[in-house]
Amino acid sequence: MNETKKVEPAYHEIQRVRQAWIWGVVTVIAGLAWYALARQLLLRRPFGTTPIPDYALAVLWLIFGIGLPALFLLGRLVTEVRCDGIYIRFVPFHRSFRRIAFEDVKRCQARTYHPLLEYGGWGIRIGLKGKAYNVRGNRGVQLELRSGMRLLIGSQRPEEFLRAIRGESGRRWSEGDCR
Repeated sequence: MNETKKVEPAYHEIQRVRQAWIWGVVTVIAGLAWYALARQLLLRRPFGTTPIPDYALAVLWLIFGIGLPALFLLGRLVTEVRCDGIYIRFVPFHRSFRRIAFEDVKRCQARTYHPLLEYGGWGIRIGLKGKAYNVRGNRGVQLELRSGMRLLIGSQRPEEFLRAIRGESGRRWSEGDCR
């Protein structure tokens, strides 16, 4: 019988959207969708001066009244440093982890950045300074890959993340852990 043991990563972080202003915007949009649906379908009073058909309103309600809040509730950035590389998963957009092998990393550093100016915001972003995976805050680890690609991974604990990448976390893997 072939048993696979779960090896604990040297670094593990889960980040979720916690900014009050983002939740405020999501709540207003979702609330408007719920109000429009209730007004037009339940109360039979048209929503707006040129109301859209009921089926279209129901679709918009599903997208903005249910889907948008669900996306922000379920969404999270999971970052791990394992014995064979850095793993990133942006739920629900990635079905599985994306791996960056240590040998592909040319340089890395913890840094403060400007999410809006450098990458156009939070999420999976591509900007003038490369690609970014970020959920909140303005701190992260900047990777420069051997291919020339620059990748910023947002973190609430960038120094600890960097130590794990450099093998300074104190975590040692036993032989066979990376098979």
